[in-house]
Amino acid sequence: MAADQAHGIEALSGFAKKLVVRLGEEALSYYGKGKTGVKFDEDLVTAAELQLASVFETKLHDHYPEHLLFENNQGNDGYTHDERRYLWIHDPIDGVDNFQTGIPIWGISLALLENFWPIFGLFYMPATGDLFHAQADRSAYRGEKKITVANQKNVNDESLLLTYSRFHQQYQTSFPGKIRGLGCTTAHICYVATGRADAALIANESYKGLAAARVIIEAAGGKIFRMDGSGFFLNDYMDGQKIEDHLLVVSPENFSPVLSCLKRLL
Repeated sequence: MAADQAHGIEALSGFAKKLVVRLGEEALSYYGKGKTGVKFDEDLVTAAELQLASVFETKLHDHYPEHLLFENNQGNDGYTHDERRYLWIHDPIDGVDNFQTGIPIWGISLALLENFWPIFGLFYMPATGDLFHAQADRSAYRGEKKITVANQKNVNDESLLLTYSRFHQQYQTSFPGKIRGLGCTTAHICYVATGRADAALIANESYKGLAAARVIIEAAGGKIFRMDGSGFFLNDYMDGQKIEDHLLVVSPENFSPVLSCLKRLL
């Protein structure tokens, strides 16, 4: 009975929430301390990521020694009933440029899979204190407040599209509202999940980078689409292959209105 309780969804998600906040405290000791005069302090970011990974692995092993940690070439070993059915995906820092320069839009993500099916996802932004979280097939939250995607079926001059840094080199757009790049893909997706942004166009992502965000956006009523409107299946990329496609994160109802404003140049 004790083992079952330790592996219940509430116990696992409670452990994850406490751990991601602990990791956030560790990350803040590095935050904004990039070398002046250097555009990107790779040494600082590497040191921070290694330290966060070490703390995460130690805490996970202490509490759940048989659980697995995602590797970039993760395979599917098949269905099992033992503790190895749990697979954790930890992305130490999303938004590394913001992190090292002292811009607060960055965060730490955790996701948990059971027999390769998502259970929950969390994204914590230590500099702002925002914790986005969701259990699969349930509601999504920002802290204790339930969040949902915007339910409008059009875009206008008040709409907001979040995108990546080289968007202007690769797209021609007639989007009537605001277009912003905040430097953190998971934050972009979470802002769509809150209904604060209408859509996010993302590129150059990985399985690890999207594992938690996928759970949060779907629980909030949104979806990750390929640009042709077909479904995107993140588990197809567990083997570490690069996600070559550009993806549109949006409510199903607003996919076509947003897409109609975008023309790929490359």
